[in-house]
Amino acid sequence: MSNYKYKIETEIISKIKNLQKPNILELGVKTGISTNLFLNLCKSNHGKLFSVDIDDCSKVSSNKNWTFIKSRDDNFSKIFKLIPRKIDVIYIDTIHEADHVENILYKYFKRLKIGGYIFIDDISHLPYQKNKPRNNFYCEINNQETFYRLLEIFNANQKNIDLSFSFISSGTAIIKKKKNIINLKEKILSRKYSLKNNLKKIRNLVSF
Repeated sequence: MSNYKYKIETEIISKIKNLQKPNILELGVKTGISTNLFLNLCKSNHGKLFSVDIDDCSKVSSNKNWTFIKSRDDNFSKIFKLIPRKIDVIYIDTIHEADHVENILYKYFKRLKIGGYIFIDDISHLPYQKNKPRNNFYCEINNQETFYRLLEIFNANQKNIDLSFSFISSGTAIIKKKKNIINLKEKILSRKYSLKNNLKKIRNLVSF
């Protein structure tokens, strides 16, 4: 089993497997691994999957529970006409850049049911560091920026969403909607470089 398939099954399917008649929105199809796992769930639980990709992935499946939409994921006027008004699960696996992920998250949030999930792929930069097997500058920087951007969004919305992370493979952010409100991101204030912390470091060095 691939790490990607294992990640989807462990961190996503396991959390939504008991949803009955779920409407699932998948942004990014690629080879169809996640698509077919979602469709297996839809078949068992009488759900519907709506998948969006800029490439023509219509041949990935002929499942009657599947609707494929050939489009950019930020073509909101087109996609909103083709998906249900309320979605149970949203999976984001398209452009892994912080600004894009933030835009997608805020735009689709209003279509998500309270208690519903948003899963965001590729939030861990660790596998892409220079000394790691997946060594990739683009993925390292973008995943790290996305991770901290999600923390800033959560910083402003701790009463509105739950946020957790999995670090299997390239990582997954797991967001559960608690309220229909979502605030703009808020910078995280840190005392890391404060005078008090620098004095603490000096004391530690002296004592050592």
